[in-house]
Amino acid sequence: MHSDQNQADKFARMTQTPIPRLITTLAVPTIISMMITSVYNMADTFFVGRIGTSATGAVGVVFSLMAVIQAIGFMFGQGSGNYIARSLGGQDFRDASRMSATGFFSALIVGGLITLFGLIFLDPLVRLLGATETILPYARDYARYILLGASYMTASLVLNNQLRFQGSASYAMVGIAAGGILNIALDPLFIFVFRMGIAGAAIATVISQFVSFCILLVGCTRGGNIRIHFRDFTPRWELYREILRGGLPSLWRQGLASVATICLNLAAGPYGDAAIAAMSIVSRVNMFASSALIGFGQGFQPVCGFNYGARLYKRVREGFWFCVRVSVVVLAVLAVAGFIFAPGIIAVFRGEDALVVEIGARALRFQCVAFPLMSWVIINNMLCQTIGKAAKATVLAMARQGLFFLPLILVLPPLFGVLGVQLSQPLSDLATFLLSVQIGFTVLRELKTQEEAEGDAA
Repeated sequence: MHSDQNQADKFARMTQTPIPRLITTLAVPTIISMMITSVYNMADTFFVGRIGTSATGAVGVVFSLMAVIQAIGFMFGQGSGNYIARSLGGQDFRDASRMSATGFFSALIVGGLITLFGLIFLDPLVRLLGATETILPYARDYARYILLGASYMTASLVLNNQLRFQGSASYAMVGIAAGGILNIALDPLFIFVFRMGIAGAAIATVISQFVSFCILLVGCTRGGNIRIHFRDFTPRWELYREILRGGLPSLWRQGLASVATICLNLAAGPYGDAAIAAMSIVSRVNMFASSALIGFGQGFQPVCGFNYGARLYKRVREGFWFCVRVSVVVLAVLAVAGFIFAPGIIAVFRGEDALVVEIGARALRFQCVAFPLMSWVIINNMLCQTIGKAAKATVLAMARQGLFFLPLILVLPPLFGVLGVQLSQPLSDLATFLLSVQIGFTVLRELKTQEEAEGDAA
């Protein structure tokens, strides 16, 4: 049974604490979690880079498979988490418990199906992901072990998101951080000491993800969080409808990121393994820089969900603008640093290959020019998703990697060669920002109208 006092205290904290202090308190653990996750994603690229350019390219190829696994986890995690936050805001704890169990066990089942079919069709799968003949052996070895961990990797993301949406970001941080640090330690051990090569990097990732899963599961039994019980598993359409409503934007975002990575690898392929490796490195660096923004936005989401559920619309809008202001400043600083030190950043991963550094540095500089625009896009998307604006959130989630990037990556490389590959993502960021501005102000006006019509409960 949940502690009624713990739940009441949590409700009071989420709906009464001043917004800047509350979001900052919740965001610090999520920022740390996201950055550590990005560091151990980059650790694979860094250590595998010591093997060779083709091996580095394989990590980039299989990354799109990991994006699919993450897409499933984020769909169930964000979908159930958004609903849980609103239920807790409305103090409906029984409904929140059913949703928590349904999201968790559904992710376990779907992850198991990914493992089964992925291993059966392993070779066609890695070719589809963009592996060249020289990259194929490395990609096959790496993907095999990643697939074995798909079930609890998806479930870990569900637990992580559900804990965050309950306002327990610190528990989520401990689980993610422990797995990330372990991955960084195990990578060189399995790759070089045990001489397992790129397969060792995948095994290190799978082991660390399992440790994270176990820690996150324990976190659900602490601090007044919802305990997950199989008896609460309720596979009914009305719950899955809510999961899809809150989770489809994440599925589209992560799923299209996988498709975009495949298309990027295919577009870069004619320019050699160096181009694939360079763009893979840039993607990882960009993800690391974005992790701080995403973590900050994840600190906003439980605040948004709780207060929207409690009909405190003014606090929702205040939280949104606070996050936008802070993130613009931070991303501008990171963009300037990335632009100036781009060659050195790429050289850290593959400095002995001058062509990789040349291609990667120019692509990273283009990316840095558009980088600050993502502050508005990501925070706006999280706002729409958390308050149940599913259609708007889905459009925003699809825009960057789907509506704009896919046409650009198909059109620009044939016209401009490798320059077209490098320009595709920054131009899609610009187009997404312009669309997001229109959607964002529409949602903010709707919130203001709701506030005036219902009267703020504060």
